[in-house]
Parts: sequence; structure tokens; C-alpha cells
Amino acid sequence: MHARPAVSEERPTHVRYLIILFLFLLTTVNYADRATLSITGTDLSRQFALSPLTMGYLFSAFGWAYVIGQIPGGWLLDRYGSKRIYGWSIGLWSALTLAQGCATWLPAGIAVAGLFVLRFLLGLAEAPSFPANSRIVACWFPAAERGTASAIFNAAQYFATVLFSPIMGWIAHTSGWPAVFWVMGALGLVLAAAWPRCIHSPREHPQANAAEVRHIAGGGGLVDLDAPGNTKPVPWAAVRGLLGSRMMLGIYFGQYCINTLTWFFLTWFPVYLVKERGFTILQAGFAAALPALFGFAGGILGGVVSDLMLRKGHTLTRARKTPIIAGLLLATSMIACNYINTGWLVIAMMSLAFFGKGVGALGWAVIADASPKEITGFSGGLFNTFGNIASVVTPIAIGYIVEYTGSFTGALVFVSAHAIAAMASYLLVVGEIKLLEFSPAG
Repeated sequence: MHARPAVSEERPTHVRYLIILFLFLLTTVNYADRATLSITGTDLSRQFALSPLTMGYLFSAFGWAYVIGQIPGGWLLDRYGSKRIYGWSIGLWSALTLAQGCATWLPAGIAVAGLFVLRFLLGLAEAPSFPANSRIVACWFPAAERGTASAIFNAAQYFATVLFSPIMGWIAHTSGWPAVFWVMGALGLVLAAAWPRCIHSPREHPQANAAEVRHIAGGGGLVDLDAPGNTKPVPWAAVRGLLGSRMMLGIYFGQYCINTLTWFFLTWFPVYLVKERGFTILQAGFAAALPALFGFAGGILGGVVSDLMLRKGHTLTRARKTPIIAGLLLATSMIACNYINTGWLVIAMMSLAFFGKGVGALGWAVIADASPKEITGFSGGLFNTFGNIASVVTPIAIGYIVEYTGSFTGALVFVSAHAIAAMASYLLVVGEIKLLEFSPAG
């Protein structure tokens, strides 16, 4: 009797989970840096005697540049790779965040102009962040895990508020508003230093074995996306192919509408709690954390449910659209706050609304599913361009509404209407969600 030779099969490592953890932490700080002005806005506007409309324009400075920088940022990612471009982006946006605290030493007119310029430059520096996140997820995760991975980095926008709103509110209360910018900028610089040591492509990562790389590639992961020779300039003809797709246009418009809810929360929500509901700035910082916590839970749940539906045999279209529509329907509950006078009940309704918004925020998973693999960074940049038009429109529109009506009632109607419009776009325009067959070479 001959002994059977031992069969040794290498067990896959799980380095991709460490990758998404680092992206989650990085995106948490990214969103906290965006929200610094909303936490400090009440004290800052008092020091420099700013009107709501002026604050609206100051809030929008980031958005203008963020939108402008999306397509160039996506082009740079496809041309030079995620690791190099994202690394420079982290260091630059952190330095700009730190610099905003120095406005306190300037006369009012110069300080406001300087803050606008710094917020504008911050938007340019952060422009590659989400397309890079999507690109790295497409590189490290098979299709059946991509919804959850995308939901995790996207849910960091809520976790940023859960973790940092109370911290930033406490810092502003005890040390003054400039200290918020200094602390957050320094934290970002630490992450910038860690970036090149933590992020590699799957084949180059020292801890990822061949079995994990095979698992990712076999499930549709683009493991060679950043390999030498695969990073190429994107022809501008790619724009025509993406904009000529009804599916893509519906996804783009839906993301704009969903981001309207995001930017209300990132900019005006703490001010709403202080000016409309009588919270102190310290109370607003802590109160804003509860809706964000529910948004975080909803964001993770939406991705998990979508991937579970996919694994159970549902079509990609049904697996992605079901959480999106259900979540956005729940998000419209925000409008009920116009009929509530009790502070804790307002927070409860906002928590429900942002839980729904989190469930429905699957746009980055959808764009990873639908984008041609040759232009994933560029496609993500174009998607984020449309989505973040909301970062310009929302702060200014709400500033006008509050300025001319004297309340936030119309603002909540404005935000809720966008949730309804996003549902309509996914139901009536997007159609079947599928990989767009398009070659940028023509």
C-alpha cells in the first residue's frame, strides 16, 4: 500500500481587509477635515461678523475646487497610479487644514478671503481621494465583496462625525476654534507619513500571498491595475463614451442628489442645531454624532445586504438598487423635523433619515461595477464631479433660504426633495446596471 502524497494548498491571506481598514481610517480623517468649518463656523462667524450668506459661500469654497479637480484627479490616478497621487494628496490637504487655523491672526477681511482660498485649495487637494478609494477597492476586492468594501470606506463620512464632531466641539470650546484646524492637520500629516508603508498593489504587497491574489483576480478584481505599463493617459474621447450612456447619466444625477444630503450634514447641520434649535456649540458637536452613528450603521448595512443579495443569485441591478431605493425613501423622514419642537426628537428623526441615507449610499459600488476597467480612475472622477456639484449648490442654496426666510424649514424641504429625485433617477433613468463596454481608444 502506497502512501498518498500530501496535498498542500496555500490558504489565502486577508491583506485586503487591512487595506480597507486603512482606507476607512484615512477617509474618516478626510471627512473630518471637510467638516472642521461646520464645527467652528458659529465661533468663526461671531469673531468676523459673518452673515449666513457669507458663511454659505465660505462653506462652498471647498466644493467649487473639489468639483473642478475631479476629472484631472481621475486622469492623474490612471496616469501615475493610486499610490503616488493619493500620497501627495494626503500630505497637501493636511497642510492646508493646519494653515486654516492661522486665519485668527489676520484682520477680518483678509482672514475671510484667506479662508476662502485655503478651503478652495483644500478641495483641489482632496479631489483624488474618493476616485482613488474606488480604484484601490476595484484592485483589491472581487466583485462579490466590492459592495461591502465600498460601503465601508463611504461610511467613514458618518464615522468621522461620530468620532470627531464631539472631539472638535470640545477642542473649540476649550482651546478656541483655530486649534481644531491645527489638531486635524497634524493628524493628517501622520497618516501621510504612514501611507507609503501601508499601501501596495496586490502582487507587490509583502504580506499578500499568491492565493489571495488568485482569489481576487478570479472574482473580477483588477489586481494589475497599477502594474508598470498599465497606467496610461486617458484620451478625452472617454468623456463622450461615459456621457453618452443613459445608465451613467442616471447614476451621476442620483449621486448629485444623494450628496445634497451629505453636504447639508457636513456644513449646515451643526449651525441648524445652534441657531434653529438652541443648542450650544459643544452640545451640537455631541448631538451631531448620533445621526452620524446611524448613518454609519446604515452605510455598512447597505453594502452587506447588497453583496448578500448578489451571492444569493439576485441580479446586479436588483442587488444594488434595492438598498438604494429603500434607504432614500427612509431619508425623506427628515421633513418631519419641520413639525417637531422637542430637541431630542429632532435628533431621533435626523438619525432615522441619515440611517436611510447611509443604506442608500451605494453609488461608489455601482460605479465600480459599471466603469470600463481601462478608465476606472477617470470614470470615478467624472462620477464624483457630478456628485459634488452638490457641495457647491447645497451650502449656497441653504444660505439663501436661511437668509431670506429666517429659518431652516425650507432648507429641510430642499434636502428631502433631492432624496426623492435620486429615487426617481435610479428607478426611471439608470435601467440595468452592467459593465459599460467602451474602449477609450475609440
